[in-house]
Amino acid sequence: MSRLALLGGSPLRTAPWPRWPARSEEEERAVLAALRDGDWGGFPLPNERSAHFAEAFARRHDSRFALPVTNGTVSLEVALQALGVEPGGEVIVPAYTFEATASAVLFAGAVPVLADVEPDTYCLSPAAVESVITPQTQAIVPVHLAMVIADMDSLNDIAARHGLAVLEDCAHAHGARWKGRAVGALGNAGSFSFQTSKLMTAGEGGIVTTDDEAVLDRLHALVNCGRQRPGRERDVPVVGHNYRMTDLQAAILEVQLGRLDEQHERRARNAARLAAGLREISGLVPLRVDERITTQAIYQYVLRYDAEAWDGLPRDRFVAALAAEGVPCEGVFYENLADSPLLPLDAQRYPAWAAAYERRADCPVARRAAYQESVWLSHHLLLGEGSDVDDILAAIRKVYDARHELLRAEHPEFGRRAKARTRRD
Repeated sequence: MSRLALLGGSPLRTAPWPRWPARSEEEERAVLAALRDGDWGGFPLPNERSAHFAEAFARRHDSRFALPVTNGTVSLEVALQALGVEPGGEVIVPAYTFEATASAVLFAGAVPVLADVEPDTYCLSPAAVESVITPQTQAIVPVHLAMVIADMDSLNDIAARHGLAVLEDCAHAHGARWKGRAVGALGNAGSFSFQTSKLMTAGEGGIVTTDDEAVLDRLHALVNCGRQRPGRERDVPVVGHNYRMTDLQAAILEVQLGRLDEQHERRARNAARLAAGLREISGLVPLRVDERITTQAIYQYVLRYDAEAWDGLPRDRFVAALAAEGVPCEGVFYENLADSPLLPLDAQRYPAWAAAYERRADCPVARRAAYQESVWLSHHLLLGEGSDVDDILAAIRKVYDARHELLRAEHPEFGRRAKARTRRD
């Protein structure tokens, strides 16, 4: 048995992985065309290229309208405001997600209320949502996480019964479909991110989708310094920011949209190979893919790690060993939001968040996912060939075979991770 790289052996994988962001001469030509015509900015809103991109993105996602913005946090913030969420109103978000899902609620002047997630998908639990609804609840923000889609049938039913808006956080889910319909068109509005790691990227950027023209009108004013949408000046004036996307970004994103389907197919093919190989290894189970998901978007391939099946080896030791073998992976990819250092409890600045934290529901599934169970593999690892997938599996088997040695070993990396865990517990 070869020695683990973490303990002084040679890594199983030294070859580079497929690069991300994926790019070609198409992006270069698109950016040069925008550069040469000198029309770079986001004003007027939307500018020519951003308008063209927005129309294409809306069509691809079964929506009447789409409006590009500066990033995915802003898209959540302005979408909540455009949907009518009022200052002090409560918005239910999953406890296991990126902090921006909750911080955008704060930026919109509302109160993020954490609800636990499902143990086999890590998406918002409908039962947990029901348990935290109050007379102040105004909206639900389901997050389509990593490689799965939240149970939109159940969540929409809850929202309809309680008169709540539904804003889909689709930052991971570009092009995904639920029962044949695209995410972003399953609720009242959808929010997408184009940050560097996402399935489509211009470095930064975001977009909001909706079928509601009144929502679009309010979005325009919120994003364009309060200016009303041309020809729609009967709307209530609002104070807006400059949250416009530039045409340089839109030029890149239109190219990225054009290759999304091919990338989905490649990731799906390699994900199936990975899943087949994992069935032969104890204690690593992918997130459950609901049969109602008709097109899967794989932002990250997420595994549920069972330490008992690895004879008590902690998840973080497994992750450190796998990364040392040349397979990029993460354990604490997301925090349990109640424990997150990026959401400090500053009662003076965010009294609503502090008050919500004090009466928060326990979210044991989110805590377990964050600190014991989840293993995140980046989507770019699945953009290569079958041999790349075989290397991932071989590295996992190598770590499994050496699990007892790894359990006994001392390593500085283990102490660092243990201290980080202690600060959260």
